Amino acid sequence: MYRFEKYDKRLLGEQIEDELLNFIRQEQLEVGQKIPNEFELAEKFGVGRSTIREAVKGLVTKGILEVKRGSGTYIAATRSVEDDPLRLSKLQDKYKLALELFDVRLMLEPEIASLAAEYATKEELEQLKKLCDETEQMYLEGKNHIPKDIEFHTCIARCSKNRVVETLIPVINTAVMTFANLTHRTLMQETIETHRAVVNAILDHDPVGAKCAMVMHLTYNRQALIKRDKEHKKEEMKNG
Repeated sequence: MYRFEKYDKRLLGEQIEDELLNFIRQEQLEVGQKIPNEFELAEKFGVGRSTIREAVKGLVTKGILEVKRGSGTYIAATRSVEDDPLRLSKLQDKYKLALELFDVRLMLEPEIASLAAEYATKEELEQLKKLCDETEQMYLEGKNHIPKDIEFHTCIARCSKNRVVETLIPVINTAVMTFANLTHRTLMQETIETHRAVVNAILDHDPVGAKCAMVMHLTYNRQALIKRDKEHKKEEMKNG
């Protein structure tokens, strides 16, 4: 059940916007579902209706809510444009989406790793190694390693020194997040080893080695996802 915590020192409208988004997520409201009206929300959050209107307006701008005149306010997405710039969260079949994202990653990331091995600066190499170590440590400790994993792949993309590649970072980030949410921790050892192989090749300024290591990393992940998808479909059939 949603619980509202005390206000902080930010502008009230901004905090209520965040709290309203938290409410939507914690209550697991779905796209197309109508949210409570202004009166109910004002009572729930202990603020005036004008503050609620300000918060709703903010979430409409971010693509979370949609106001239908004469009908009410409905959920358009459960993640903001900033969190989901490609608007892929609306796609229902997450396994199909994850595999399609892998197709794109296989087209892009091996070449990106190759470029990183060629152009990364000394400071970037140090940062990449640090991110690899931190991701591995968090994985082994059972902590949420996903944000650090995303940071790791983002760093490789930036090391490529290709400005167009940097605009594709949201594709990679979305792919990493989608895969992690579907497979959880089933590929821990393979991920640690293949991450390390990618980093070692980049540190050695070995473009071919970096490319091959990235292909290996993505292939392991893709095969694990296909296996997971088959198990998921069998379970669905079993449950009718």
